[in-house]
Amino acid sequence: MKLLQLFFAFFHIGLFSIGGGYAIIPLIRDQVVLSNHWLSMQEFTDIITISQMTPGPLAVNTSTFVGMRVAGISGALAATIGCICMGVLISYVLYHIFQRFSSSVIFMEILKGLKAASLGLIMSAAMIILAIAFFKNGALSLSSLQLSAVLIFAVIFGISRTWKINPIALMLLSGLLGVFIYQ
Repeated sequence: MKLLQLFFAFFHIGLFSIGGGYAIIPLIRDQVVLSNHWLSMQEFTDIITISQMTPGPLAVNTSTFVGMRVAGISGALAATIGCICMGVLISYVLYHIFQRFSSSVIFMEILKGLKAASLGLIMSAAMIILAIAFFKNGALSLSSLQLSAVLIFAVIFGISRTWKINPIALMLLSGLLGVFIYQ
């Protein structure tokens, strides 16, 4: 039963994952934290962080990690297959539609509208990531603001904008800062 729930939850996510990985974070959060209560907000944050650092699409990585956490390897397979099957089918159909209507002005305007919607979803995901990173449990209140997280972000952001340092080195530096500040 749990495998079917995982499959259909991530099938739903895959069906509406227009805009890519960051745009889909709010929908994944709604499914795995708020609706099904499979993960706590902290566990979800950890999985998103790991998913961003591992190679591959964010939604697929997240579905795999959530499935593994909820139901082991079979859960990882169910969630991952659920996540990607609609994307594959939609891509196939859109390819054929695009081949047929690529010279249509109306079709191109529809694509522009989808780009705008994707931007809004990505901005929403960015706000969720910032809330999770800067506030305890993502609760937006001054009392839950984690000044140490804001400080680490500001330092790393300043370094990245001032000098051309390898992003992996910056991730390691931020991890080291986190170890020293949070211990």
